[in-house]
Amino acid sequence: MKKLLTVLGLAAFSLGYSQGGTLVLNNYSIYDFSGFIVANNFSGGCYPYIISNNPDMVTVPADSHMGNGNELKYINYKDQYTSSLYPMTAWYVSTSVAPGISRLWNHPSVMPGGVLSNNTKWATTKFVMYYPGTTTLAPDNFNGAVTLAGNTCYTASDYLITSTGNNSAEIFTIASGGTTYTYIQLY
Repeated sequence: MKKLLTVLGLAAFSLGYSQGGTLVLNNYSIYDFSGFIVANNFSGGCYPYIISNNPDMVTVPADSHMGNGNELKYINYKDQYTSSLYPMTAWYVSTSVAPGISRLWNHPSVMPGGVLSNNTKWATTKFVMYYPGTTTLAPDNFNGAVTLAGNTCYTASDYLITSTGNNSAEIFTIASGGTTYTYIQLY
């Protein structure tokens, strides 16, 4: 009985950190990324969903990636605030078609192990690219949305390429050591 309780406890603990795992955004491009980060339910409808809220659109400078230690990395909705180079102060949370509400990064509803983190996964980004340090749009309409394959809540593809083929964006997952990593990459 003791072993069974231990196993159930470990399973509950690991589910508490499920949230689709860690999000990593690598911006290998020569442009600044500015975008919404979205997580949603993949089973049983699109709710709940969570969107970046403060700032609305997170900015990741040009040439910011794992190779130089400047990538955006969110391990979960709460702990990203103290561990990420690009912290999100608040998340916009919706559990139904009714208007959602803003929740601070440390609100109990977005804590690891809560209903929201257990029922959402990183899913989509809607973004625009700018020349570094400006609000001047990058050339070639380098903007749009990418969403994970299998996410029926958004109609975007998991890959975007500009009309000239000079720039692209992709989103995908890799599972390693029991953790799922969602990567958003811009080239």
